[in-house]
Amino acid sequence: MPLRLKSLELHGYKTFVAKTTFEFAEGITAIVGPNGSGKSNIADALRWVLGEQSYSLLRAKRTEDLIFAGSEQRPRAGMASADVLFDNSTGWLPVDFSEVVLARRAYRDGRNEYFLNSQHVRLREINELLAQSGLSERTYTILGQGLVDASLALKADERRRLFEEAAGIGLYRSRREESLRRLDATRRNLDRVLDILAELEPRLRSLERQAKKAQEFAQVQADLRLLLLDWYGYHWHRAQRELTAAREAAHSSEAKLKDARQSYQSVRQSFVSFRDKL
Repeated sequence: MPLRLKSLELHGYKTFVAKTTFEFAEGITAIVGPNGSGKSNIADALRWVLGEQSYSLLRAKRTEDLIFAGSEQRPRAGMASADVLFDNSTGWLPVDFSEVVLARRAYRDGRNEYFLNSQHVRLREINELLAQSGLSERTYTILGQGLVDASLALKADERRRLFEEAAGIGLYRSRREESLRRLDATRRNLDRVLDILAELEPRLRSLERQAKKAQEFAQVQADLRLLLLDWYGYHWHRAQRELTAAREAAHSSEAKLKDARQSYQSVRQSFVSFRDKL
């Protein structure tokens, strides 16, 4: 599926202080001009908006170098922006849009922002999207001056790496390296966990003994509580029975005393009556 670049819009990027739009028709487009007119800045801007992070490849030392520095006629710009429009009608980019606009903003405090069809996204999302289409950084979609000559002087392993990057293998290599880093980090974490377990094992045995003693103590306390309940229950019922028996004995004694008093009164009255008759 062919790649189609439709336009590039620059504003505040290097020498392009005013908003400048480049339209690219089908076929071959050549940008010509005298030295110092900004031709290389256009290629740099394309490389930059596609996520390039190397200042040397962008012919800069820091983010501020990408922002218009000002002149006698124009004040310096506060930010640099680049918007690139691609025709995606053939679906070469794996998104559901017939046109794709990638944008990047840079500020003098060093911040960078990235946009996909006006939606704020992260650099990683841009890289992963472009890597699936072979358009990410270091895939040599954009060839700088002297790259061909420099590639001929590369060593065998360096040339192999260059061809791999140009073929789009870099995405899978980076994913593999990231997976290996994660695997290595997981192994290190596992080693730390095993070390911690080795340190805790002696303490664990001691804690198990303490836990067993605590369980035994809790069981003894529960048994003692049941025994005390039985003991107090037995003595309470016994006291209740004795109290009931004492009350019954008291009632019986009171009844006998009452009968004795009545008998005494009857005998006394009989005695008084007999004495009066005498």
